[in-house]
Amino acid sequence: MIGIAGPLLIVGVVGALFLVILAFATIKIVPEYERIVVLRLGKFLAVKGPGLIIIIPIIDSPIWVDLRENFLEIPQQTCITKDNAPISIDFLIYWKVIDPAHSVIAVRNFMGASQGIATTTLRAVVGDLPLDEVLAKRDQINQVLRAKLDEVTERWGVKITTVEIREILPPREVQDAMNKQMAAERTRRAMVTSADGTKEAAITIAEGEKQSAILKAEGDRQSAILRAEGYALALSKISEIAKGLDTRTMGLQYLEALKTMGTSAATKFVIPMEFTNLVAPFVSNLKNIAEPKQ
Repeated sequence: MIGIAGPLLIVGVVGALFLVILAFATIKIVPEYERIVVLRLGKFLAVKGPGLIIIIPIIDSPIWVDLRENFLEIPQQTCITKDNAPISIDFLIYWKVIDPAHSVIAVRNFMGASQGIATTTLRAVVGDLPLDEVLAKRDQINQVLRAKLDEVTERWGVKITTVEIREILPPREVQDAMNKQMAAERTRRAMVTSADGTKEAAITIAEGEKQSAILKAEGDRQSAILRAEGYALALSKISEIAKGLDTRTMGLQYLEALKTMGTSAATKFVIPMEFTNLVAPFVSNLKNIAEPKQ
């Protein structure tokens, strides 16, 4: 009994291990971001997942396919532009599987095939553009590359989502010329800024002088108006006073003048004829006052 129990135990252990291995080979748990392409006896059967799936060991061949977006790095490639300038370009390709069956059946090595297509497409696109456009139209080149690569990879069940050029290295002499051009452009902008500042300052000063001159002229005008009004008022007053003077007043003024002249050392006096006409009525009035009435 003891001799028979030993081999039975070994057979039981081996059988248990076989069942465990068979279970692992039969039962598959597929996550949401993956699918399993099942080939039965070498022929495509189905795309299964996600979740728990069962396959037949030995008869079914499961091939795992990742549906998440991935990227492919294309190393620096030397390309010749339309104007025969050599440049080095490296870029990234972002892609994702949209048809798991085609990605397994239609292409053997997607990474290698994509890199080959990408390099040849890049050379074709850059060869149609002059150097200046290659340097200035990076986004346009990205779009053209993406469209052309997508046309090829679509039959492989793969979608090219984005193409991004990381670096473009022109020849050394072109880089030196670009650096000189940028330095000249910065100098030009500095000179333009300085000139604009000087212009604005001159305009501000001229505007201030203009306002000052306007204010000064306005002040002079107001002052002249006030002086003229003062002269007019004085003349009006003199005219009013002159209108109020009568013959007696003028005669008294002349007599007062004669009195002043009499106190002087002069022996001859020139009396105008108008004085006689003014004084005669005044003397007559005095005479009438002095004579008594009868």
